Amino acid sequence: MHPMLNIGVRAARKAGNYIAKSFENLDSVEASPKGVNDFYTNVDQQAEEIIIEVIRTSYPDHSIVAEESGTHEGKDKDYQWIIDPLDGTTNFIRGLPHFSVSIALRIKGRTEVAIVYDPIRNELFSAQRGAGAKLNNQRIRVTKAKDLDGTILATAFPHKAKQHSESYMKIMTELFTDCSDFRRTGSAALDLCYVASGRVDGYFELALKPWDIAAGELIAREAGALCTDFAGGSNYMTSGNIVSGNARVVKGLLTAIRNNDKEALLK
Repeated sequence: MHPMLNIGVRAARKAGNYIAKSFENLDSVEASPKGVNDFYTNVDQQAEEIIIEVIRTSYPDHSIVAEESGTHEGKDKDYQWIIDPLDGTTNFIRGLPHFSVSIALRIKGRTEVAIVYDPIRNELFSAQRGAGAKLNNQRIRVTKAKDLDGTILATAFPHKAKQHSESYMKIMTELFTDCSDFRRTGSAALDLCYVASGRVDGYFELALKPWDIAAGELIAREAGALCTDFAGGSNYMTSGNIVSGNARVVKGLLTAIRNNDKEALLK
C-alpha cells in the first residue's frame, strides 16, 4: 500500500469511528446553518480535526484543504490533502445512515490517492493512480451497460442552486424515458464510489465543491469510469458539475444535458 494511502485510511477510519459513535446519540449533536440548505455540526468539525491531526503527525509540511476550516498552507505546497470530514451531513442530522468520510491527496495538481469511508457499513473505498480501485481490498469495476436502457442513475437535486431547477427537471425527464430508475442518496462521494463498484451505472450532479468530488472521482476513474463536466471536458473540479459512468453511459448523460441545459450550466 502507498504509504500516504495508508495514512489516509488511518485518518478516515479514526474519523469514521467517531462519527459512527456520535450517530448513536444524535440528541447531543449541535447543528447550524452555513448557507442556503447547507449545514454543519460539531461532529463535522471534530471529525475534521481528527483527520488533520493524523495527517499532520506523519506529514507536518503538507498543505490541507478542508471543508470546515478552509486552507492550511504547508511548507510543501506540492502535496495537498482535500478533506470532507462528513459528506452527507443532512442525512447524518436526520438519522439517515448514509454518509461518508472523503480524503484525497493531490501531488503537483494531480490526485494520486483517494479514500471514501462509509462508517455505518464499514465499507472502505480506495484508489491510487494507476493501481485500480478497491472496496475493502477487493477490486471493483464499473458496469458494462451498452446504453442508458435499463440503467440505474444516481443524481442529486440542485438544492443549493435552485435557479437551475427548470433545466435540471428537463434533463431528468429525458433521461427517465431511457433509464430504469434514479437514486438520490445524499452523498456525492458515495455516489461516485457506487459508480465505481457497479451499484449504479452512472451519476451526474451540479454545483459541487472540490472536497465533494476529489476522492470519489479518482476511485471512479480507477474502476474504469469516465468523469467529465457538463460540456464533456475535464473542468469538473472547478465548475462543480460532474458526469460519471462508463463511456456509453456518459455519452447518453451528456446528450440529455446538452439537449436541455441552459448555457450557464454547460461548463
